[in-house]
Amino acid sequence: MTSLLNILVAVGFMAGLGLILASVLVIANRRLFVYEDPKIDDVEELLPHSNCGACGTAGCRAFAEKLVTGELQPGACTVNGTEMNQVIATFLGVELGTHEKRVARLACAGGSNVARRHGDYRGVESCRAAALVAGGGKGCAWGCLGLADCERVCDLDAIIMDRHDLPQVIDDLCTACGDCVDICPRDLFSLQPLSHHLWVACKNLEKGEAAEAECAVTCNGCGRCALDAPGDLVTMADNLAVIDYSQNAKAARIAIERCPTGAIVWLEDGVHKGQSAVKIVRKEALPLE
Repeated sequence: MTSLLNILVAVGFMAGLGLILASVLVIANRRLFVYEDPKIDDVEELLPHSNCGACGTAGCRAFAEKLVTGELQPGACTVNGTEMNQVIATFLGVELGTHEKRVARLACAGGSNVARRHGDYRGVESCRAAALVAGGGKGCAWGCLGLADCERVCDLDAIIMDRHDLPQVIDDLCTACGDCVDICPRDLFSLQPLSHHLWVACKNLEKGEAAEAECAVTCNGCGRCALDAPGDLVTMADNLAVIDYSQNAKAARIAIERCPTGAIVWLEDGVHKGQSAVKIVRKEALPLE
């Protein structure tokens, strides 16, 4: 009889405890409930699900939330086609909006045919690994190491390595996700609007003959671009040309014309160098020194 009573007491206690906990959960659910607009799911389905971050959010879900709340406009997604973005705009009853496409730009043009190597790196095929071993052997301490970390990390195949072991960005495929920016051990990549036609394809801080001894297409700090550019659009900092893109409306192609090495270029329907730029005819890699 005592055993049965103990069992009943235990069952009653557990039932009561369960009832109390259930009540607490019901109250907490009501108090902590956060309403989520069902439109968010609908908008997310219309997005590319690339989660690239080019729109400035953490991913497509976060972007959908900001679209529904009106914080962003559909045009901010540069991966979706314009037609699909218009579908989203119509669904939400908002303006499409505009957002200039950005792409990754490489501040180096020193491929194996123009940049000297003083050591033969042998090890893990990675720029990050090579950078830890005497800089990978490349003469320019700021130049691209050419071991394709950026190509491998790009999920959209927007970066390919050319015959001179230099990354080439395919603008139409690039979504400005920033993975190449993060992976490069020499911080050579940056995300730039397509309207930034004037570009310094170099980060070398040496000057004159010392710079050109290591790379034929280096910025040698001559300052001719800064003299020719309107106003202070181009200035020199630590022997390197620096472009003030806040003055982009004044960006003049004339700034590239007297560059003796072609380190400063004009990016529009291809890569254009100035009339004074050295002509690169060598196709093979320079010999190891």
